[in-house]
Amino acid sequence: MVIAVKKTGMVILIGVLVLGVGVFVYKSFTDSGPAFIDPSDQALVIQGKEIYTNNCASCHGAELQGQPEWRIRLASGRLPAPPHDKTGHTWHHPDAMLFDMVKNGLVPGKTAPPRYESDMPAYGNLLTDDEIVAVIAYIKSSWPPKVLQAQKETTLQYQSRR
Repeated sequence: MVIAVKKTGMVILIGVLVLGVGVFVYKSFTDSGPAFIDPSDQALVIQGKEIYTNNCASCHGAELQGQPEWRIRLASGRLPAPPHDKTGHTWHHPDAMLFDMVKNGLVPGKTAPPRYESDMPAYGNLLTDDEIVAVIAYIKSSWPPKVLQAQKETTLQYQSRR
């Protein structure tokens, strides 16, 4: 009887371990980024503006305008901070990628070309996921409807491939 209890306990332990590994593997291969971040939530946009002002505006500009000559490489070989308004390329990226860029910085081979070097820091240890979403909502709130619709389509196409 003692052996049967030990066997049952071992089977349960192995089952729990297999389940845990399964959940870990599933989460590793599924997209943890957000779906479309809707900038129509005014409370979220207001929160995002404050976070943006305190963490992003020093490089990307108080009016989302980016740094001057943002397409021309600096002496370091890196590019200046781009604008996040409609004149930049932020709206060309799906929300999950924007989220990843803010949270983890620009990662060569993932959110940037291979061997790409950037001054964009990772904010994952400074901002919560909800705060990152709020910043993106704020940025997107400045885009005209046509640009926002194009970015939404990009986001939804990206989500359907994942």
